[in-house]
Amino acid sequence: MTTLDDLRADDNALAPHYTRFSVRERLLLSGHSHQAWPDVAEEGLLESFADAARDVDLKWERAFAKADELRAGFRLLLGDPHGEYALGASTHDLVLRFLSAMELPRRPRLVTTEGEFHTLRRQLARLEEEGVEVVRVPVEPVTTLAERVAAEVDDHTAAVLVSAVLFETSRLVPGLAHLADACRDRSIELVVDAYHALGVVPFPLHDLGLTNAWVLGGGYKYLQLGEGNCFLRLPAHAQELRPVITGWYAEFGALADERRGGVAYAMGGDRFAGATYDPASHYRGARVQRFFAEQGLTPEFLREVSQHQVGLLTDVFDKLALPEDVVTRDRSVPLERLGGFLSLRSADAGALQAALAAQGVRTDSRGPYLRFGPAPYLSDTQLETAMGTLGTVVRG
Repeated sequence: MTTLDDLRADDNALAPHYTRFSVRERLLLSGHSHQAWPDVAEEGLLESFADAARDVDLKWERAFAKADELRAGFRLLLGDPHGEYALGASTHDLVLRFLSAMELPRRPRLVTTEGEFHTLRRQLARLEEEGVEVVRVPVEPVTTLAERVAAEVDDHTAAVLVSAVLFETSRLVPGLAHLADACRDRSIELVVDAYHALGVVPFPLHDLGLTNAWVLGGGYKYLQLGEGNCFLRLPAHAQELRPVITGWYAEFGALADERRGGVAYAMGGDRFAGATYDPASHYRGARVQRFFAEQGLTPEFLREVSQHQVGLLTDVFDKLALPEDVVTRDRSVPLERLGGFLSLRSADAGALQAALAAQGVRTDSRGPYLRFGPAPYLSDTQLETAMGTLGTVVRG
């Protein structure tokens, strides 16, 4: 079984499984955005091609089996063995179907935060232009964010949409169980975006008090599943809802009812399904999920690795003692309240990112935040070298 020491060493035990991405030769610190895929991901893509070539239009039975395998992996990840999961090419696809199931004419109010990812930021802004009231709660102080969001809900609120980990700062949002209770008491839907938690922060949703919540996530980041592998976990009462934006795959299992008149919906996750899709992503995703299981990359172990790596980056950064008016970090936040990346604040974050890239260090930036995102296949030496390069760049 892989241990933390196996991953800290220069001959990182996972790195040989990522030769196609050349992780030993590159300083890929953009892991909070796009981690490398293990080599076995290619097996999944080749299998999808082989099935299509052999079975042509009859490939769908095998493709649907891959989708079910992918769902099973998400259930395991969230400690949700009986949950229903809708799959989508992007979280935006799934958010649209969710929002279309809300009774916005009757309850035209949505509550969110100022720290949500662009999927929600842009779509909610556009709905606001069409007359939907959107309440955006300031992020700071994060320690009371969930409580302050809960205070904004009223009888006109259709849904609350918040993140478990803030995508700009890596801050974990506490108190989601309290928010879930407040929403349940008023029959308000709660959507928790767990995208930046999955793979670096264990997310047993029932233990977190989120049994009645919708959970949004995907595999593009820490789970290494690549594009096209997003999900929306449905609470039990979702079977009562009828999304307006609906594809014909949502008819599967309900075609007889459809013929009797009206638009019928399948039960389970397919209730929020779309239409014909490219199944290659599910083949790739299912194969990578099996790889994680084979390597013992459980949520708990990945959290241990992530905390070590983010902690190491933090220590090296602090030892650099760089001018705080150039680049700094929030030292008031303990390591255990961070997700899977180190967020540094700089007025020139974009310029620093570009300068690091010119030195062979891949990071990324969002507004004033420069983000260093480690991954399990990187050694301690690689992390130290990457952060040391920031010192060289800043000092010229």
